[in-house]
Amino acid sequence: MKKKFRELNTLVLVFVISNLCVADLQAQQKYPFQNPKLQIEKRVDNLISLLTMDEKISLLQGQPITRLGVKWPGSAESIHQVKLYNAPTDKVKVFHTTSFSQVAGMSETWNPDLIKQAGAVMGYEARYLTQNKNYERSTLILWGPTSDLARDPRWGRTDESFGEDPFLTGTMAVNLIKGMQGDDPTYWQAASLMKHVFANSNETTRTRSSSDFDDRLMREYYSVPFRMGFTQGGAKSFMASYNAWNGIPMTVNPVLKKVVGNEWGANWIISSDAGAIEGVVNGHKYLKTIPESFAAAIKVGMNQFLTFGISPADTIKKCLNNGLLTEADVNAALRGKIKTIIKLGLLDPSELNPYSKIGAGDEPEPWNSEKHKGVARNIALQSVVLLKNDNNILPLNKAAKKSIAIIGPRAATVLNDFYGSPTPYSISVLQAIKDKVGGDVTITTAVDNDYNAAVKAAKTSDIAIVVIGNDPMCGTVNLFEAFNRDGSTKPCPECGDGREGRDRQSIDIPSEDLVKEVYAANPNTIVVLISSFPYAINWTQSHVPAILHITHTGQEQGTAIASVLFGEYNPAGRLIQTWPKSLDQLPPMLDYNIRDGHTYLYSKETPLYPFGYGLSYSKFSYSGINTSTESMGKKGSVTVTFDVKNTGSRDGDEVVQLYVQYPQSKIVRPIKELKGFQRLNIKTGETKTVTLTLKAEALSWWNEAKNAWEVESGPIKLLIGSSSWDIKLEKQLMVN
Repeated sequence: MKKKFRELNTLVLVFVISNLCVADLQAQQKYPFQNPKLQIEKRVDNLISLLTMDEKISLLQGQPITRLGVKWPGSAESIHQVKLYNAPTDKVKVFHTTSFSQVAGMSETWNPDLIKQAGAVMGYEARYLTQNKNYERSTLILWGPTSDLARDPRWGRTDESFGEDPFLTGTMAVNLIKGMQGDDPTYWQAASLMKHVFANSNETTRTRSSSDFDDRLMREYYSVPFRMGFTQGGAKSFMASYNAWNGIPMTVNPVLKKVVGNEWGANWIISSDAGAIEGVVNGHKYLKTIPESFAAAIKVGMNQFLTFGISPADTIKKCLNNGLLTEADVNAALRGKIKTIIKLGLLDPSELNPYSKIGAGDEPEPWNSEKHKGVARNIALQSVVLLKNDNNILPLNKAAKKSIAIIGPRAATVLNDFYGSPTPYSISVLQAIKDKVGGDVTITTAVDNDYNAAVKAAKTSDIAIVVIGNDPMCGTVNLFEAFNRDGSTKPCPECGDGREGRDRQSIDIPSEDLVKEVYAANPNTIVVLISSFPYAINWTQSHVPAILHITHTGQEQGTAIASVLFGEYNPAGRLIQTWPKSLDQLPPMLDYNIRDGHTYLYSKETPLYPFGYGLSYSKFSYSGINTSTESMGKKGSVTVTFDVKNTGSRDGDEVVQLYVQYPQSKIVRPIKELKGFQRLNIKTGETKTVTLTLKAEALSWWNEAKNAWEVESGPIKLLIGSSSWDIKLEKQLMVN
């Protein structure tokens, strides 16, 4: 009886406390927009009705409305690291956040789950910076992922892309977004703002050039990663690209509202790129005045304006006074910004938001945690691509090597790029190798461009490791130093280098001459290429016995390379872009009609390395392809199964890839296109059955005459392989 009485008292107490909490919340809710239970559109309606015109314009500029307790979430670059910009006089604590490999390197893992973990790290660190008392730097709108396609290796921002394939790029973008925004059904951990919509894959003339192609390529190629990010990843916001599409600058292009907003639901925060509003007038010459540009941008949904020396507030007021805009236009532009604020939980009591405790109290800085370090380490390890390994020279046997020469200009440092910040630590290739071998092996270094010292070190060592690659900053200290007022950037010192605002003029690498000298001195030479983009390393591929590739910025870069060199990790990274042998294999840079031979989808050239390529210390055999049906309806799906066996002497990862061909298509289709992939670990001697699902809708093409997607009847060929050129299994399937 006493026990039941105690339980009754407990229930009564819980009921009373709950009602007191509800009463307290209701007492705090002066206006309907403050009610978390009210439907989001009604909350937006109410808040807009309470704002003065000056407050509306202020909120459009990202300013808080103190009178009503409306906070602004703030923003930060976040493509591979949460990056904050500080003015030279800013006394705020330096931000050391977790730095992952460049976006291209993240994608070379071919591991979407790992990319989601990286997104979760960035979202968590953004919350921490916002809510921790030692920082209080609002950074809840993350400008990323970058989802433009790397259709040409000359593009200066190739390193910021997940690759040349729309399905791979979209899959990686979806997972980064999910990680950033979190799994809570009500609130976001952080908000993803995708960039740049779309078809920005040339830099030098981007502020005045037009990317010209038909609606079909827009639907089937250039917009695919963004559509996936919005409809599958849950992103609602984006940044428009600098370029025009078919003559209309993307900043004011009707496609932003007609397709991206109305069809895909991405109409919350729509941002211009820096200076792009002015570029509509000064670069593209599309409109005559800046107010006209502002008005046109707002009417297609834009509500965030990154300008150089132009006041958005003053310009919007001019537009209102001149009749270019109405108050209804301003109200419509505000809606997405307010929805973002609500979704981030900034108008609601903190106890309702599961992310409100991040950074509270004395929680240590997350970038110093083993969890976040571990994600960075795993991405670096899984991103390493083994390009060549003749006679199994790798992995190295530490016990058998008494001396190693570490040579080359990229051996001793981990270089940053435009979208990287200071890191908690960084481990270079040189440091990591020293840590691995200890004092039992003599290390000789020649880490500059002194060829004589390099040759001497190589001659006197058992093995020579040459570390070469590009400079991601292209000779400048920071992004702001590099930029011209028109949005372009200063030329790079080397024509094979590129960066934002500047395309590459060559795909050759001058330091290949260093490789030739070292190899002549010691044929036991290994090349480590740390690069942001493909290089035509034809001589190195023909002569040097082993080549590894990794991208820049990863704080665990050296750890990954050393672990692979000495066999502690079995590499399985895969290329996410075709590496051509020369520029002669490429169509003109500004030819955006990829059917003319861009990417593995349409190129008939034999590349240096194909899309999806990468070696392992293990060997894998494929067998037994089966499908769940011999024919598939246009709204159906098929399950593809096959076996993969590790026939090597080491446990390892294999990246299986499913491609599709259309042998009897009545329209021009890709030579083959990726429709599924999976990275899996297989122990030596083990066989695993792989299951991949293919939906008929993934085979659809855009019928411009009908303005709709259409699945074509007829046979398709299923191709299973370890790269786009290394096909192991084939099977035909009918679509009817």
